[in-house]
This record gives sequence, structure tokens and C-alpha cells, in this order.
Amino acid sequence: MGIIEILGIAGSVSLLAGWRLYLCIFATGAAMRWGPLPLPEHLAALDVLANPWVMGVAALAALIELLTDKIAWLDSAWDAVHTLVRPIGGAMLALAIVDPSDPNTQVIAFILGGAGALASHASKAGTRAVINASPEPVSNLAASLAEDVVIGGSLVLVYAFPAIAAVVAVALLVLAVYLTLMARRVIRKLLGRKGRGEPVPARVRARDFDAGAG
Repeated sequence: MGIIEILGIAGSVSLLAGWRLYLCIFATGAAMRWGPLPLPEHLAALDVLANPWVMGVAALAALIELLTDKIAWLDSAWDAVHTLVRPIGGAMLALAIVDPSDPNTQVIAFILGGAGALASHASKAGTRAVINASPEPVSNLAASLAEDVVIGGSLVLVYAFPAIAAVVAVALLVLAVYLTLMARRVIRKLLGRKGRGEPVPARVRARDFDAGAG
């Protein structure tokens, strides 16, 4: 497997860790232990993730995160707690994936992995905070389920087809940047309204979020 595929996997996994760190850890361990996905031989360095105890803890944490993520405002509190955890976790996963005999590549992977996880975490936290202000009761649940589908599908693609891992990484990065900018526009719109002395609704309407995306 070439350097492009390796860095693509590292980049994809670190970005996904910014959304679902524990699911990434469990999925990697499960795939290595039971072989439902044809993981590249290079990822044998991650066999520690296939340890039953590690997998058990990761599965429990992933389940808690999946449930917590679907409760409005509780998900934002969870995101706040994981502001440091996810970037560090993403950096460590990226570090474990790259060639350990090349310290230069490892340093780059560690830095970029942490930055990627932080970027995706920021997009998730910012977007979810805006969505939580919507009066629609199903918006938060819909966003969380959409994340589950995207993250699960991306993990399958990355591990099953390493050749397209770099493409997946770029797509995830573009998505993270887009969501961050979209949330930023909505927040600036609300702050501008407040600065002009206009009443700011207690809960943001869904159309405000749509307008911010435009």
C-alpha cells in the first residue's frame, strides 16, 4: 500500500474521529478481530484495538455517545467535554496508522490528524448548537442519524477500499469546512440582529439556518 493510501486512511479516520471517536476505535478493532472488512496489512500495528477489553470499553462509549448525540443540548454538552478528547484521539489514530519507521511522516500525521479531528469536531459542535436552537423537535435527531450514516459508510469505504481513502478524506474535510461556515453565518446573523437592538427569538427558526447556508 502506497503513501497516498496510508495518509488517506489516516486523514479519513482522524476526521471521522472528530464526529464519532469511539465508533472509529470500535469499528477498527472489530474489523481487525473478526475480519468483516479487508483491512490492509499495514494496519496490523493497530491490533491493540482488537483487544476485547479495549473493544468493550469503546463499544460502551460509542453506544453512550450515539444515544447522547440524539438529545438536544445534551449533545452540545457532550461535544464541549470532548473538545480536547477528540483531537487527541484523532491524532493518536493517525499516528498509529502511518509507518512507524518514518518519524517525519509520523510527526506530519500526528499534527494533521489532530487538526483534522479538531476541524470536524468544531463543525459538528457549531452546527449542532445552531440546530438545537430550532423549534422543530426532530431536527436534532435527523442530523444525528445523518451523521451516523455518513460516518458508518465512510468507515466501510476507507477500510474496504484504501485506494479511495484520500478522496474520502478530502470530501470529509470539505464537508467539515462547509458546516463550520454555515453555522458561523447563522450565528453572525443572530448576533447582528441583537446588536441592532432587534429581538432575538428564544429559539432559532429552521429558515434562519437555511438562510445561513445560502
